Amino acid sequence: MKALILAGGKGTRLKPITNTIAKQLLPVANKPILFYVMDQIAEAGIKDIGIVISPETGANIQEAVRDGSQWACEVTYILQDQPLGLAHAVVTAREFLGDSPFLMFLGDNLIQGGVGDFVKHFDIQSPEALILLKEVLDPRLFGVAELNERHEVVHLVEKPKEPKTNLALVGIYLFTPRIHEAIAGIKPSWRGELEITDAIQGLLDAGREVRSHILSGWWLDTGKKDDLLEANRVVLDDLLQRNICGYCDGDSQLLGRVNVCNGSRIENSVIRGPVSIGRNCSIRNSFIGPFTSVGTGTTVEDSWVQNSVILEHSVISRIDRLEDSLIGKGVHLRKSDDRFKSIKLFVGCDSTLEL
Repeated sequence: MKALILAGGKGTRLKPITNTIAKQLLPVANKPILFYVMDQIAEAGIKDIGIVISPETGANIQEAVRDGSQWACEVTYILQDQPLGLAHAVVTAREFLGDSPFLMFLGDNLIQGGVGDFVKHFDIQSPEALILLKEVLDPRLFGVAELNERHEVVHLVEKPKEPKTNLALVGIYLFTPRIHEAIAGIKPSWRGELEITDAIQGLLDAGREVRSHILSGWWLDTGKKDDLLEANRVVLDDLLQRNICGYCDGDSQLLGRVNVCNGSRIENSVIRGPVSIGRNCSIRNSFIGPFTSVGTGTTVEDSWVQNSVILEHSVISRIDRLEDSLIGKGVHLRKSDDRFKSIKLFVGCDSTLEL
């Protein structure tokens, strides 16, 4: 079995930060989202991985993942010139996939528990497709599956205006090579894209077996700023362990599950977990509250920060209250006017803000 990770697209919902960084490389708990995907694929025993990349951000993806040896995997990069749909990505990867069954995984999705059981169910049941589903509050935003009373998949539709169920297709699928025939039989949707949902429906229409697996744990789609903050909160809460490798002076308190990496210094500050602080950071005279990730080489001084993601090599200075914020790489954020007390920001990389 092979794996196909979709790591293309332009990340328009996360601009301006995705003007300079691929959305799949944005950090959750100080680890790129794509690395969680790689971890889960490797843990499922799949070692041959194709990564679909775009012209805009492909070089960044290649620089981060390299040859896949960090995961004991072999990685092949596949260029998709235009983001013309998930099924189009499969067409683009046809040469890599060959006649192998494959796991398809959207590179900006996170799920709890990994995909090992999902892959085992596919191997045992041997359907033409196995789709992962999750109950959601607003299924109109997703592909939606309809099951019969025997829990068999009977119909799929992409982003319906009036969904018949609340079962959304998580961006994780398993296919036999027959999916290529199904894709060849579909046409672009009203969005101008080849929808993988339509291809799976084509399998159903041809009498092929499509099975489903309902995810009981969390599923996080990190396509927007608030989604990324929620992913950071959930992952910190679920996975972070206390580990203090950096320096902490006697005037500071590290409360709860706090991870401080090598080279970082905590001085006269309170860190209340879950909080992840990357390498070579400086935290001085500050409070870092729960559900915050501070990227490598960042300085926080005389500030109060909570429920935020701060990327590497940024400076946060004299900010009374920064919360629910996403701060890009190399941002300098300083307060020079006492009128500003509490702020929420979404700041692209290499910016300077004086408030």
